[in-house]
Amino acid sequence: MQSAVKLTLALALLSGCASAAVSDAASNGFTVKLTVEVKGSPDDVYRKFVHNIGEWWDAAHTFSHDSHNLSIEERAGGCFCEKIPSGGGVRHMEIAYFVPGKTLVLLGALGPLQSLGASGSMTITLTPTAGGTKLDLTYAVGGYVPTGMNTWSTPVDGMLAGQLGRFKSYAESK
Repeated sequence: MQSAVKLTLALALLSGCASAAVSDAASNGFTVKLTVEVKGSPDDVYRKFVHNIGEWWDAAHTFSHDSHNLSIEERAGGCFCEKIPSGGGVRHMEIAYFVPGKTLVLLGALGPLQSLGASGSMTITLTPTAGGTKLDLTYAVGGYVPTGMNTWSTPVDGMLAGQLGRFKSYAESK
């Protein structure tokens, strides 16, 4: 577990593309806020984020070890899911609200947070800027872990910062 946390933190530091911060953390939950500037219109950034998730999501942060097994079903109640090639699948999150090119709200717990009984709400907002689009991501997670949910805030922050760095690189190269 410690090596995975160290790798996640190293990737986040190397990405350098997203400003990230754990905005609050307590024994019952935490909130991570990240911002990244992406070249492209909000509509283009949204489309690449939602429709091409398998192209930019880090395969190391999937159950199948292949990000091409990921998809987001763009509808209220739609699934951010992963196919498991040997059969089965994973529901990572569910779309609660979306307005293409502007807002995406997903509910659920990512990765190992699922087995902890945690729940979360991830809000992604896209705002046009002079240089493209500002993508703000807020992930609020609550639940119970004997050692405190706050112990997960730094690894989740690092993982999401790494993902947004990968997304920025992908979105700006396509």
